[in-house]
Amino acid sequence: MSKSLHITLITETYAPEINGVANTLSRLCEGLRTRGHRVEVIRPRQTDDPSRAAGDDLMLCRGWPIPGYPGLQWGQSSMHKLLRRWRRNRPDVLYIATEGPLGLSALRAARRLRIAIVSGFHTNFQQYTRQYGLGFITRLLTSYLRWFHNRSTATLVPSVTQKTELERRGFERLELLSRGVDCQLFHPSRRSTSLRESWGLEAGDIAVLHVGRLALEKNLGLLKTTFDSLVSEYPEKNLKLVIVGDGPVRETLQAQMPDAIFCGAQRGEALATLYASGDLFLFPSLTETFGNVVLEALASGLGVVAYDEAAAAQHIRHGHNGAVAMPGDEEGFIDAARWMLEDDETLRRVRLNARQHASRQGWAGVIEAFECYLRVASETQEGVVVGM
Repeated sequence: MSKSLHITLITETYAPEINGVANTLSRLCEGLRTRGHRVEVIRPRQTDDPSRAAGDDLMLCRGWPIPGYPGLQWGQSSMHKLLRRWRRNRPDVLYIATEGPLGLSALRAARRLRIAIVSGFHTNFQQYTRQYGLGFITRLLTSYLRWFHNRSTATLVPSVTQKTELERRGFERLELLSRGVDCQLFHPSRRSTSLRESWGLEAGDIAVLHVGRLALEKNLGLLKTTFDSLVSEYPEKNLKLVIVGDGPVRETLQAQMPDAIFCGAQRGEALATLYASGDLFLFPSLTETFGNVVLEALASGLGVVAYDEAAAAQHIRHGHNGAVAMPGDEEGFIDAARWMLEDDETLRRVRLNARQHASRQGWAGVIEAFECYLRVASETQEGVVVGM
């Protein structure tokens, strides 16, 4: 029987913060602990953390708010503080999930102590820069991320699309770690007639759903364009746009789409009920490393329309359990959504196939693979260069 590991996770976001990275890390940690491993988490202090929350398996550090992203922070801890902690109680392996100041301090300290490092590529920061008019720093940011991740034993990426792109940019030792979905939580049986009635929908009407962070990099202008096109194409259908999530562009979107229903950020059973009460799911983002919401929508039995990359590329077979368009092809995206609503039988068939596919995508295999990557790194730790 394999020995249990002492694993340290370094991250600048963690549950109950609502984002894909926080949700994924929480699920991975829970799974590792269930498998008998000791998991230590190092992260910024959150607003609702008790004053004495820290302990042997939790280290809280200072954080600074990220402009435009309420509730999210950059973390900071000196390398020397981490050195002292790990000299007293040495981990077998580190998993560094974020590349900010906290992740950098952890990288430097771990290399100094020759502790095995596995890193995770969770966020497409280099693509965000283009969305925010900061394309001039894209090359510099890519160089930093490549330098950062190439100093780990392995870098885990969530999709084949992302792996291919990073290999092209010179990232080394990349390994695939996909994502799973809780198929009991996200289930068509949670569909709520009363909730749909509150949206003004009856049996046979169509709730067009979007779930995600409401931010510039999510390409939400296409959400409005696509919905408007569906309304124009199918005037006989009663369509309602329902948007779940929060973020810096929410007020702008509400002004642009006054008839849409905005539900704010949701989690757990409330989120699952919202998914199951929808019919069509539009996901126009082009900046995802994976896109957990795609799997959640499939598991909930929705007809998903997305670009053919990240989670959609791995889990959607066009015309069978969803519809995809070539990345960046806005007309193709709109056409895919129109096709989904051409007739009731098409949408019904796609939704059944979506649920059937997602029901085989649980977290158990993902957690087992994650454990394997961490164990291999801890057992094959090379003599790393001390200097940074």
